Amino acid sequence: MWKKIVLAVLILILGFGVALFVVKTEPRLNKNFETQRAFFKKFPFRLGLDLSGGSHLVYKADVSAVPEGEVGDSMDALRDVIERRVNTFGVSEPVVQVQRGSFVSGAPEQLIVDLPGVTDVKRAIEMIGQTPLLEFRVEGKGAQPQKVKVGKDGKLDLSGISLEPQFIPTELTGRFLKKATLQFDPTTQEPTILLQFNDEGSKLFAEITKNNIDKPVAIYLDGAIISAPRVNEAITDGEAVISGGFTPTEAKTLVGRLNSGALPVPISLLSTQTIGATLGESAVKAGVKAAIIGFFLVALFLILWYRLPGLVATVSLFIFVSIILVLFKLLPVTLTAAGIAGFIISIGIAVDANVLISERVKEELRAGKRVREAVNLGFSRAWFSIRDSNIANFITAIILFWFGTALIKGFALTLGMGVVVSMFSAIVVTRIFLRVLTLVPENKVSRFLFSSGLSSGTAAQ
Repeated sequence: MWKKIVLAVLILILGFGVALFVVKTEPRLNKNFETQRAFFKKFPFRLGLDLSGGSHLVYKADVSAVPEGEVGDSMDALRDVIERRVNTFGVSEPVVQVQRGSFVSGAPEQLIVDLPGVTDVKRAIEMIGQTPLLEFRVEGKGAQPQKVKVGKDGKLDLSGISLEPQFIPTELTGRFLKKATLQFDPTTQEPTILLQFNDEGSKLFAEITKNNIDKPVAIYLDGAIISAPRVNEAITDGEAVISGGFTPTEAKTLVGRLNSGALPVPISLLSTQTIGATLGESAVKAGVKAAIIGFFLVALFLILWYRLPGLVATVSLFIFVSIILVLFKLLPVTLTAAGIAGFIISIGIAVDANVLISERVKEELRAGKRVREAVNLGFSRAWFSIRDSNIANFITAIILFWFGTALIKGFALTLGMGVVVSMFSAIVVTRIFLRVLTLVPENKVSRFLFSSGLSSGTAAQ
């Protein structure tokens, strides 16, 4: 008995604790804020472009070295790499799109990136600029001989003469990179980077090494040569080692950037601007106001209709909302209007689970069961309906997230998170509280409080 009471008290403390965490951990919270400020100004979450605006960046892609038939694939790969770079965990809601060039107008291939909540343009540029351009180049063939002039003093004038071999780009770029791994040379203990290519990249690398035996193959990063190892034999396993005299910190940083995506084509920044919210602060105020009013109306209905189980369901919903908000801040999740809609729907799902439980308990009481037995049977019989409906909702959220666009993904993410947490709040939190309340001696009052609607809790005749 005492174990149940202690567990219920701990869960209640946890619920209020996470609610306080949402407020107390926010450093921008200021007691002197004006009362008329919007809710998200006081308790800021990361908001999407439609609610808070962000940065708008336009990049020009240099596809001059890409065959004409592969430009489209290269631009799509570039978009995927940049999106993966700025949206590592899938919760940032960036908008990354390709604007195709026109041969008639001479417009270049462009990449447009909108970053929600990032109003510092410099920071936005750094988020994208840290993604390196990795290239493999070979010695040029048929290069024109460089003319050496003789100065007035009879000595050779080497100004403007490059003594380094001339390297030309190949098809092998970071687009074909599968994985980069940090290693240390067993002899010198210097950090090196092992590159592993995908199937297509392995074939290209094998062909390059086969055609350049006893010749150097240069590895370029962001247009600068970092290593030019000499090929001793053809390499067919799709692996290359970069040894550019890195420090351990530099090598680790480079590995992280390569794994986050090396650019398939070089890009240059054309323009930047800060964009405003498409819906604005009024939409946030209206949404928060509607959510608060809706929550209190639902809580009022649950308490008046379902009595004691309704009160427990209200506490469970409060804990559910608190946990979800903490998750939104910790990940952090970028909230769009669609994402907020998914969150509100998940609240409805959590309410539905508690309604099923309360109705089952009422049926058992009308059948003559004791309160404790009615609560246990009510949970066991409601569980299958709750399980099946939540699994169906979660599968729907997964499908929407997997195949949807950025807007749909935000809705699917918050819906899926809500489904999982609602299962916890209904099956664990509500169940523990109700079981603790059944420890009270049973009488007509307790049966009435555990019943619902117009029922008095007495057994049906």
